[in-house]
Amino acid sequence: MMRFVWISAGLIALGVGIAGIVLPLVPTVPLVLLASFCFAKSSKRLHGWLVSHKKFGPMIHDWNRSGAISRNAKWAATISIIAIIGISFAVGVPQHVIVIQIVTLTCVSLFIWTRPDS
Repeated sequence: MMRFVWISAGLIALGVGIAGIVLPLVPTVPLVLLASFCFAKSSKRLHGWLVSHKKFGPMIHDWNRSGAISRNAKWAATISIIAIIGISFAVGVPQHVIVIQIVTLTCVSLFIWTRPDS
């Protein structure tokens, strides 16, 4: 039963992460890392496929080796963060929600930019 839960969670994380490739506000790298973790707990075949994948494998190896995030991924995340805050202002999101977004996303940015480059 737990194997099914881990595989399902991994497939969902990977699916949403893949959507993040074309949807700029969905974080791809953390979701691919989560999928890798889930597959490692449930399926050697799926985990092996993911870590050897041409696009996803390098980000997993960078993270596992040294907690590194590529500079391109850092910039993509930063641009997405700025975009979501800008969109929030543009559509008139309540000010208290924008403050929460700014505080939270500033912490996310600090985490991302303090990781080593791959």
